[in-house]
This record gives sequence, C-alpha cells and structure tokens, in this order.
Amino acid sequence: MVGAYLRKYAQETDRRARTIDLCEPFDAVDLWIDPDPNAQLILIWLLEDFRPHEAVVSKLNLVQADVPIGNYPADEVVEWRIPAVKILNEHLELASSVWQAWRASTPRDWFKLLSTDLSLLPLFRPAAVALLEELRLATGLGATEMRMLELISEGNAGPYDVFPGHEKRNERRVFDYWQIGALLDGLARGPAPAVSGLDEGPFTDEMHDDRDRHQRYKQSRLALTALGKAILGGRDDFTRHNPIRRWWGGTELTNDRLWRWDVEKQVLVEP
Repeated sequence: MVGAYLRKYAQETDRRARTIDLCEPFDAVDLWIDPDPNAQLILIWLLEDFRPHEAVVSKLNLVQADVPIGNYPADEVVEWRIPAVKILNEHLELASSVWQAWRASTPRDWFKLLSTDLSLLPLFRPAAVALLEELRLATGLGATEMRMLELISEGNAGPYDVFPGHEKRNERRVFDYWQIGALLDGLARGPAPAVSGLDEGPFTDEMHDDRDRHQRYKQSRLALTALGKAILGGRDDFTRHNPIRRWWGGTELTNDRLWRWDVEKQVLVEP
C-alpha cells in the first residue's frame, strides 16, 4: 500500500531536505492535491514534514479539486479558479494527528479519526474510509481485490481491464500501478488461487522489460476459480486458504492478526 512508499520516502533525509530547499526561494507555494487516498496521504505527510520549517509553512496554500487534477490539461485546470486556502497551524496539528494514526501499529486511532472534526481537510474523510475498506472484509479480501473479482466474473477480462485508472471500470484509486499488479498476483498465484488464467508474472520490472513476457501477461484471459466464485458470493474467506502478510500503514496484517472492516456497520473488527 501507499504506506510502504511513504515510509521509505520519509526516511530519505536528503530528498526531504531538497523538498524544503525547493520551496525557500518562492513567496508562495501552492499544494495541488487530488481527492484520492494516495494524494490525501501525501498531503498529510507533506504537512507533517513541513511543520518544523516555519519559514516554508508561512508560504503554503492548499488547493484541492473534487476530481483528479492530473486527468485534465493544465490550462483547463487553471480556468477552474479553485480557491487556495492558507495553511494554518490548525492544519498542521490535524495533519500530525492523522500521520501518527497512520503509522500506528493498529488501525484503532485511524478509525477514531472518523469521529473527529476533519473539516479543515475537506476531502480527507472519504479517503480515510476508502483506506479502511482496504483492510480485510468478511471475505478476507480488501475492497480493491473484491472489485477485481467482480470485473473478472463478468467475463473476457484481461489483467489491465481490472486495473484502476482514468475512465476505467475499476474506480478504486487506493493503490498505484505496481501495487495493483501485486494484488492480482496474490489473487492468482497463492496456494489456493481465486483467479485463473494469469499467464505471466510476477508483476515486476523484469517482466515489463521482457517484451514477450509482458505480451503474454497482457493477453491473459482471467476467470474466477471455484474459490473466487465462493468469495465473491460471500460463502468463503480467502484467508482460510492462503497466507497473508501485508502492511496497512504501520499495521502488519497476518493470518493470526487480521484487522477487518465491517462495511455495513462501518466499524473496525479487531483480530
């Protein structure tokens, strides 16, 4: 998940210093942030990272749109005249609380955020819920994996048909390209696969660099196994048949330590 990337990025002191240095020559710095969970987490990380640097913080403004800005030409986005909101100490305090909740060893503090006032970051609440939906559901899979199974069940689906993206049918925008590929690998290559027909892998740089392997991957025709059909129908649990080890923020999820999200009740279910 995005948390692994952020943990790695946050440890790179030189890169963080360069980010601060880039801001210093300017009178104002506008942070243009998309509504998707990855972008909202990056916003939180940036605000936490900028927090000790008062000279830079004094220049910061937040610009947020209800749609992914990168999907539109820059000149069109400028014409939207999206208002810039001055970053205040209240924003920094809230971001710090959110960042600590994301890094915590359990999702409890993250869940508690839903009962707090998040209005200073108006697009954050739906992103926070979307991230909770990537904890294990009753089926043992997260929401993105379940959406992938749904699309495969409709027939004639190749790997990239189930990847999220602009104007694509998988509207879940929590994971990046490489993480989605790893999720599909996990569905198709475990001891008890939920998906059949994935003819190449794993989803790595090496596979992409090999034209023949990548072509075989793209031409794969995916289908649900009997287990996949049972999971999609809510009759089985993926974790009963396959090992789980994944990071959700600072929480390590394993078969004997599975935090789940109850979609109907909107509550956190402890292991």
